[in-house]
Amino acid sequence: MNYQEILEKLKIKISPLLEEEDTELVESNLSWGKSCLYLKLLVDKKAGRINLEECAKLNERISNLLDDLDIIKERFILEVSSPGIDRPLKTKNDFLRARERKVIVFLSDTVSGKKEFEGTLKDIDDEFIYLEVKKEVIKIPFEKIVSAKQTL
Repeated sequence: MNYQEILEKLKIKISPLLEEEDTELVESNLSWGKSCLYLKLLVDKKAGRINLEECAKLNERISNLLDDLDIIKERFILEVSSPGIDRPLKTKNDFLRARERKVIVFLSDTVSGKKEFEGTLKDIDDEFIYLEVKKEVIKIPFEKIVSAKQTL
């Protein structure tokens, strides 16, 4: 089983546990360190702003679950942490959570002659985000967004 298959299987298995804690998986990564695998899970409350104590509790619960499931055959270290303020924005729910906050957006194609925008996320709908940049609202299609994250 390759790393992507392992991550997909893990996601399915830990989803009920995350749901119980009103949290969601933001990002996952499995990679080799010096002597073992590292499983890094970025999690957040559905409403945002998970704290250190909640991450520690999830780390313990997920670790126990993974020990029981025995999906990862090699020795590994689990790290459950918050995505922090510069959390990647991938889903429409991520964008909704970031409304009225500063974000940076990178595009595959130009909008108003630019491929990168930084501003305040004002609104979203099914097809667009509306970003206020220097008192002007820019309408950006989701399909052109390569990556985006919340900033300070």
